[in-house]
Amino acid sequence: MARLHPVSLGCPKNLVDSEVMLGLLGESGWEVCDDPREADLLLVNTCGFIQSAVEEAVEEILGLAKIKEESRPNYLVVTGCLVERYREDLLEDLPEVDLFVSTEGVSEIATLIEKLTSGRLNERLYRPDRFLMDATLPRIVSSPHFQSWLKLTEGCDNRCSYCMIPSIRGSLRSRPIEDLVVEANRLAGRGVKELCLIAQDLTAYGNDLGLKNGLEQLLPRLLESTDIPWIRLLYLYPSGITGELLSLIKGQQRILPYLDIPFQHVSDPVLKRMNRHYDNRLLYNLVDTIRATDPEIAIRTTIMVGFPGETESDMAELERFLRHAELDHVGLFSYANEPGSASEHFSDQCSEEEKKERFERISSIQADISSKKLKSYVGRIEPVIIEGLSRESDLLLEGRTRFQAPQIDGCVYITEGEVSAGDIVDVRIDEAQIYDLVGAVLKRDEEK
Repeated sequence: MARLHPVSLGCPKNLVDSEVMLGLLGESGWEVCDDPREADLLLVNTCGFIQSAVEEAVEEILGLAKIKEESRPNYLVVTGCLVERYREDLLEDLPEVDLFVSTEGVSEIATLIEKLTSGRLNERLYRPDRFLMDATLPRIVSSPHFQSWLKLTEGCDNRCSYCMIPSIRGSLRSRPIEDLVVEANRLAGRGVKELCLIAQDLTAYGNDLGLKNGLEQLLPRLLESTDIPWIRLLYLYPSGITGELLSLIKGQQRILPYLDIPFQHVSDPVLKRMNRHYDNRLLYNLVDTIRATDPEIAIRTTIMVGFPGETESDMAELERFLRHAELDHVGLFSYANEPGSASEHFSDQCSEEEKKERFERISSIQADISSKKLKSYVGRIEPVIIEGLSRESDLLLEGRTRFQAPQIDGCVYITEGEVSAGDIVDVRIDEAQIYDLVGAVLKRDEEK
């Protein structure tokens, strides 16, 4: 049997594409192997969203190209966002690659590789029409058996001035509710206990299908048709969050009290230049409404400092907001020009020194807030999903509360208890560290 070594870079949305490609290749007779030196095919699904991701992808490709030259692999195939973004440039810059396939070639990967390996492929760059996955496609889930991603949409219509996603992934395309229900049921049948709903903007789900508040229509169907105990919502555009959605979260324990809402900034002049479709007042009102609806809901966001034109007044507004909102998790980034984005050509670009100083200032403020938030959990009993042995020590187990999303937030180190990966158990939180919590599985005589 022919063997392939896959590498998936970037976000969970990209990982789902990789899993679909593995499913299709598996049906065509390919077997996955962990050692690239033992593979016949090296397959890299790349990210090209920001420059650091581009650099990571090129480094990975060159490393595998060296293995191909020195060892067994016969073919090196590169797919994904890097291909869609740089296209013909890659043909010249990376002659080591046998085939480049854009983000839209996911469903055709098995056919393309069969043509490549049989010598019947006459092109090195393949860019078909826009693609939207559906539940009929095979998928080899590569995340832990108890956790998976459900991708609701492709593309985005928001057109933020710094973002390349619409030019890479195209306009919004939503999967029908029935199709998502079929896939969710399949994942539930495999033992998934935490299903993370992902899209570039979950609140836009169904807009292109004529659905009003499509996410609020989808969630009850997922609850009715599956028994998955944890459903997590990731990437919600601030102005798209409705009272109906918040009521659903409060009224349904299986929809986790956790919202990932990328604010990017809070100052009106910066938001306008970013082409974000909301203002400062909406963000204050949104946070206050979430807290009033259910104080348990954890809010995660991303903030970008150093955007062109950002002033000290804008920074002061950002500081005021963070102290008011006391957000649970903040992913902080310094702005960097992305070739092809509108903001690349904006005037009043901030210096690297300004970006560094502002990043450190906001980091310090949020660190104090996050520390305070974590300390509030000490003494509480929280349901925790067990992920297995800790990455820090074989003497500890590791898991996550409802308020910690996989791969992006902290974890819970578990010092006592006999449990298995995928179990959801009550844990007494005994200690708060800088980013993580420490606790022990509740003994039966301690249970309520």
